[in-house]
Amino acid sequence: MPNRAAFDELSALAPLLRVRPELERLCQFGAQWASPHDQSPAGWVPFHLVARGSCILDIAGRAPVSLHAGDVVLLPRGDPHLMRGATTPADGRSQPPVVIRPNGAIELASNADAPDTELICGRLSFEPRAESLALAVLPSFILLRADEGPSARRVAGLLHTIRDELVQAAPGARAIGAGLASALMIMVLRIHFARDEARSGILGLLAQRQTAGAVLAMIREPTRPWSLDDLARAANTSRATLVRGFRSLAGQAPLAFLADLRLDLARHRLATSDQGLTEIALDVGYQSQSALTRAFRRRFSLTPTAFRRDREPAQPAG
Repeated sequence: MPNRAAFDELSALAPLLRVRPELERLCQFGAQWASPHDQSPAGWVPFHLVARGSCILDIAGRAPVSLHAGDVVLLPRGDPHLMRGATTPADGRSQPPVVIRPNGAIELASNADAPDTELICGRLSFEPRAESLALAVLPSFILLRADEGPSARRVAGLLHTIRDELVQAAPGARAIGAGLASALMIMVLRIHFARDEARSGILGLLAQRQTAGAVLAMIREPTRPWSLDDLARAANTSRATLVRGFRSLAGQAPLAFLADLRLDLARHRLATSDQGLTEIALDVGYQSQSALTRAFRRRFSLTPTAFRRDREPAQPAG
């Protein structure tokens, strides 16, 4: 059951973590199907809600993930991925053609008259200022299982309500579905924040009065030239107390945490936008392209240019 600290963190983050869900497709597939998704552009987080049946999610660097009815998946970094049928080969080739048609509430994608699996696929749109928060707070992959507990079962129930609204396509169904999806995503984040593995790092910092103010200040204004004195004032504590808190909960000093946040932002921009390096450097808090390049090389062992060259071109998710 979520503890009180998780509620406090979510309350602190909610005004910053403003997202708008876009329900893109209701997929109704037979046993054999595959749906590839490219790298999402900056500010977009793809999600998949399994309404019925089972399927497999493939992401580079991870073992295949089996998904079942009521499960919810978020990909906060927008990583390329493949959704496929539970018995579909990983290459995803030679599948029945998919017919796409609108029903008045959402696009329906189907390749079978009697589908075995139903998915609701969409994206969360982050406001620009929420990008740094999402990168700092959320991992690259969030999976909520329907059998994870009472809270997860409530999420699964809400998922089925969204599905019914979209299938019936009554007047206002799209707006109702989007509103319910907003509530569903907040519930998913609440459950994620309460998990033991999420209690360290930034969420641990946000749970402590001595460090929370500094973390929120950095997230709100990652480009500001923060000093340790500035951050201590933001947290209403002493410099020594602030440093002890960060080292205990995050394993690094406050300014090192800020440097990592800026580099994560830069890496995300490199992967999801066509911005120039100088523009990215200034946008994430560096004085010049060369300063970003030096810091990026120290942390990731390659230059921003090499990192971008090795990535797939940014494309909207399909």
